[in-house]
Amino acid sequence: MGEKKRKESANTNFIFGRKNYVFMLIGLGIIALGFILMSGGGSNDPNVFNPEIFSWRRIRLAPTLVLIGFGVQVYAILLNPNKNENPKS
Repeated sequence: MGEKKRKESANTNFIFGRKNYVFMLIGLGIIALGFILMSGGGSNDPNVFNPEIFSWRRIRLAPTLVLIGFGVQVYAILLNPNKNENPKS
């Protein structure tokens, strides 16, 4: 009998809403894209220098995308899913 009451009173609400999860997935995609753009540029022979490791894509673009992705993640966590879109004044 006590278990039945406990199951009825259990709160099944999620902390985040659908909008939060969408923004989290977008942020994860941006972070993954940044790390993919950072990869590569190595050389099989350690005596051969490959200047491709210092390309604009690896030095500027990829880290910027990773930081933007982390910013989107923070926004997704702080977004209030229960906020009314049109508050009545």
